[in-house]
Amino acid sequence: MAGRRNAGKKRPSMFEVAKFAGVSHQTVSRVINHSPDVSDVTREKVQKAINELGYRPSNSARALASRRSRTIGLIAGGQRFYGPISAISSIESMARQHGLFMTVSMVHEALCTQAEFDDLCRTFDEMNVDAFIFLTPTDVMFSAACRTQVMQPRVIVTSTHGSIGVQDGLRLMSPADRRRVSVVGMDQWSAMAEVMRLVVEYGHRSVLYFAGPKDWRDAATRLLAWNKLCATNAVNSVTVQCNTWEASEAYGKMNHILDNIGRTGGSLPTCMVCANDSQAVGVARALHEHGVRIPQDVSLVGFDDMPAMDNMFPPLTTVRPGFEQLGVAAMREALYLLGEGDENSFAASRHGVGLVSAELIKRSSIGPVQRR
Repeated sequence: MAGRRNAGKKRPSMFEVAKFAGVSHQTVSRVINHSPDVSDVTREKVQKAINELGYRPSNSARALASRRSRTIGLIAGGQRFYGPISAISSIESMARQHGLFMTVSMVHEALCTQAEFDDLCRTFDEMNVDAFIFLTPTDVMFSAACRTQVMQPRVIVTSTHGSIGVQDGLRLMSPADRRRVSVVGMDQWSAMAEVMRLVVEYGHRSVLYFAGPKDWRDAATRLLAWNKLCATNAVNSVTVQCNTWEASEAYGKMNHILDNIGRTGGSLPTCMVCANDSQAVGVARALHEHGVRIPQDVSLVGFDDMPAMDNMFPPLTTVRPGFEQLGVAAMREALYLLGEGDENSFAASRHGVGLVSAELIKRSSIGPVQRR
């Protein structure tokens, strides 16, 4: 029976497959590695021998022969959040499509030290990984990814801005390392421009902007883009700085603002823009508890299009980043640096970062300014 001839016996070798099929072991190797230089008849004969003998290629032997382990090492922060997990899933899926394996280490994005990052890279190096992909949502992780000394190609997934610029980070590497690195990220700039376009279209000129934690590069990039857009469009925006992405913090800050307005008789801005959807959930709760209606009294916009945002009351207008496309772009860059794929084509690029687009999802939480 196929696959049972060697049951309980020593694992068959490539040479035994070649003898059984009546071909050379080089031909068997070509079939295993999907080489086009094999006729269909020969390929079918070899595949039949593989099935009959129950042969399985040895990854370790292939690695020794090719000096490639067919393994990608991935170090990622942001594991508590929806976006990075989605990106990792698409990276792993694309890796499998190209006959590659993934080995993954998740770290705390804010507490990861350079020493911890370097230790992980050394561990992956001992596993003979062919390339690295680093998901670096915070400044400390981006700096560590730039400073770590590895010989393999590296792809860094991050935002364009933070306390350290992308170009400043790349200058921490040797010239030889810089030739083996690629940086990809989400197009926060175009996404915020779309939010601003909608805000202005509905007549809003007074906005509260809830910013994300300063050490997160997404938060820094979104805030920088927003402030520049406000200056260009004559929108008066006040920033509410948050130390976390959590709904509870945004809820507390919105409550405090509403209480102050109640005491002083001030005016509430007509629109709230939040750097992520969790913050928008907290803001919406505080507004509801104070009897402020969305969107009749104030409009609300989020970012990330997290699960269930379309079932908020009212459904939340937000930005949907292409997390899966970001993972695919990162994997394509890794393949290109390994000489196994074409150069990636990005719709936009800023500050040396190839950018993946994000889509504004308009729902009923935003509406026109009401006459007061």
